[in-house]
Amino acid sequence: MYGNVEGNTVYEIEGDIYENYSVTKKDYRLEEIKILPPCNPSKIIAIGLNYRDHAEEVKKKLPQEPMLFLKPDTSIIGHEDPIIYPRSSQRVDYEAELAFVIKRKAKNIDKDEALDAVLGYTCFNDVTARDIQSRPGQFTRSKAFDTFAAVGPFIVTDIDPGNLDIKSFLNGELKQSSNTKHLIFNIPYLVSFISEVMTLLPGDIIATGTPSGIGPMSVGDRIEVVIEGVGTLRNYVKAE
Repeated sequence: MYGNVEGNTVYEIEGDIYENYSVTKKDYRLEEIKILPPCNPSKIIAIGLNYRDHAEEVKKKLPQEPMLFLKPDTSIIGHEDPIIYPRSSQRVDYEAELAFVIKRKAKNIDKDEALDAVLGYTCFNDVTARDIQSRPGQFTRSKAFDTFAAVGPFIVTDIDPGNLDIKSFLNGELKQSSNTKHLIFNIPYLVSFISEVMTLLPGDIIATGTPSGIGPMSVGDRIEVVIEGVGTLRNYVKAE
């Protein structure tokens, strides 16, 4: 079930959020409901090294074109859901990111039309088993564990994504702080570039990359991704 959030009240939606829908008068209090992931994507496309400071942090050259990788839909969790620390990893990191959700089928779309294919924006935590990522040929494995794609809490449709503060907090301590104006490849460029490779479908998630300040989490930690105008995505780390 989808709803339209106004303050602490959620109004139930009827219809297809990607095409035609209406907001009903049936309402719930936020504290009364369980917030699920805000969409059911066919795929999650993530971008590597899309902030200059993060590339410098991990001692990588700036990419000449977007670096794409996929996370499976089985990795998705929502707001307040647990991130499960896998037994096979000794270091699991947070990566705060702005993500956007695709509204309509898009293939070979021009940059000038790209934002017409975007439904809205949400918070994303590209959880990564950093020790596994450093092993040759294990990039996908390090990103694909169950619960390693935290997204939410909501999709915001009426903001300009080009100048938003983005932060992460680990147990209340500020760890990352940047702004989406520092993206190397902006959202229209990403939509156009990715749609040349693969057809984008309604509900697909594209995560735009993380700024500097990435670091490890431990079992029992609380991690929050906070994006201006979008909200706060909060998750807790639990043992497998």
